[in-house]
Amino acid sequence: MRIDVLGAVRAFHDDGSPVGLGGPRHREVLARLVAAEGRMVTTDTLVDDLWTDPPARAVGALRTFVAALRRALEPDRPPRDPPCVLVTEGPGYALRLPREDVDVHRFQDTLARARRHPDAVTGLGTELAAWRGPAYADVTGSEWARRERARLEELRLEGVELRARVLLDSGEDAGLVAELGAHVAEHPWREPAWGLLARALHRAGRQADALATLRRARAMLVDRLGLDPGAGLQRLETDILNGYVPAAGARTAWTGPGVRLGPRTTVDLARTLALAGGDALVHSRRDRLAAVRAAERTGDPALTARIIGAYDVPALWSRADDPEQCRAVVATAERTLTALGPDGPADLVARLLATVAVETRSADASATELTRAEQAARQAEALARDLGDPALLAFALDGVFLQSFARPGLATVRDGIGAEILGLAARHELPHFAVLGRLIRLQSASALGDLDAAASHAEAAEQLAATTEAPLVPVLTGWFRARATAARSTQQGGPTAATAAAHYRAAEDALRTAGMPGLHRGLFPLALLGLRLLHDRPTPTDPHLDWGPYRPWARPLVLLAQDRTEDARAALAAVPEPPPDHMQEALWSLTARAAAHLGERATAARAVAALRDARGEHAGAASGLLTLGPVARYLAEAEACAGAG
Repeated sequence: MRIDVLGAVRAFHDDGSPVGLGGPRHREVLARLVAAEGRMVTTDTLVDDLWTDPPARAVGALRTFVAALRRALEPDRPPRDPPCVLVTEGPGYALRLPREDVDVHRFQDTLARARRHPDAVTGLGTELAAWRGPAYADVTGSEWARRERARLEELRLEGVELRARVLLDSGEDAGLVAELGAHVAEHPWREPAWGLLARALHRAGRQADALATLRRARAMLVDRLGLDPGAGLQRLETDILNGYVPAAGARTAWTGPGVRLGPRTTVDLARTLALAGGDALVHSRRDRLAAVRAAERTGDPALTARIIGAYDVPALWSRADDPEQCRAVVATAERTLTALGPDGPADLVARLLATVAVETRSADASATELTRAEQAARQAEALARDLGDPALLAFALDGVFLQSFARPGLATVRDGIGAEILGLAARHELPHFAVLGRLIRLQSASALGDLDAAASHAEAAEQLAATTEAPLVPVLTGWFRARATAARSTQQGGPTAATAAAHYRAAEDALRTAGMPGLHRGLFPLALLGLRLLHDRPTPTDPHLDWGPYRPWARPLVLLAQDRTEDARAALAAVPEPPPDHMQEALWSLTARAAAHLGERATAARAVAALRDARGEHAGAASGLLTLGPVARYLAEAEACAGAG
């Protein structure tokens, strides 16, 4: 099944034959569910979106449209089998298709990859070429469609300009003059487009035309809008007059066409932007690595060490958003440590060691890498204490924290680290590390089941975030509140499980665009699984749930919920040992549950040995984001299984 909405709404079966979607209302229902990106849309919302003045029998009409769409999308589905594509969920409906099977989702994902990895620009060109016209072109008169069209058109224009910039940076710019000329003619108010066209003309040896383009841009902006060109266009004009053209393969800074920043400025800017989340965080990681590489090319190890160590952005999660980039930074830090030698400046050595510890995220590292990272964390801490540098010590303790997941059951140890970071931050005015300290203590209190203490840390972190411009904090505390709601849903008079699920869904929506894929992938399905376990309900079996890195540990329970016992046994036999990270107690608990249900005594015994020291903690709650309930529950099941017979 494939659905296209970048143009008129249409669908195709796997064999390429078109799906007869019915009339305009049928297509609009399908389009509205596509726009929800897999989330449930309530019946009331659908009615309001379809009709300005809903008729008396609007809900009945909607159900008729849904039934017809189900027959069209799954013509071979037996009458009594539940639908798999357009499903009923709670008080509404949701579309369940892999994102790569829907053109608008595929485009958005490709654009996101290209923002992070310029090498993905080829795929971006393919997706841009697949646009057949305005999004949802045949859904007219609906406010929701108008908003979506405007949003997606802005993304399309960004994609066109991003692709052009990357191609210009890499020297693969054939045909860009014509493409950008048409783009500027159609969208004359977009300053970045004028700058890209001027760069393409200059790269093609047409300096006079490039300068004429910039003069046209100036005239258009001044005469029609009363605005002077931005600093980027002005600098570009100066560069062209001076005969400068960025060399092929040299990445220009993301802040504007033609802007070239040195490594010091770039890393300072990247450090600031890292705290903003979303696209800014993505750009920050990319530009930080570019600055590190530029510094290393100078051959000056002291400069390189300062550039690497200047990015002392607090880090909370034990799985990297971009593991390859982290490894590249660590490798450069290690080479720089070697170049500085044993007598290198202690402050630079400490910052390099702290960087190795922070960037070696435990979920992504080998045993050898983890041993080295833990050693680096302790060395950095010792050097920072000797130097009496509170900011450096806070950074080093961040590395100690990220290497404190050697085994389950260490929440109390991490709380002590968080308390020291918080104390340093309070005494020496280190607001961003104060936020980190609060979040570490929130996680630790959550792991220990102390929801009142965790809520207090969440509120304090939010207050700090309001003054330090840290918008990612409410995203994380929103997940904590969903986790707390899930825990309370098991209590007499507490919220319902459906309410807890809705809170998790809202938290998931906020996280989706936060720029933290290492945190995001697989989190929502794991949260739903935890909620079901709290209420003794079967594991969710929706094939479209993206379990991400947690799939191996969830799969035996998914198969058990499908009554595929032998497949579940085989899946359990293949389950690896969980990585030493925030989720290790949760993953060991899932292993314990599956082993107990399957009577696998040896696996149950391994789970018992791993979880014994975490008996007083809550599974998954070390994340501060979700819970599977007390570890003691799963430990008891595994102990009973291991001791049976």
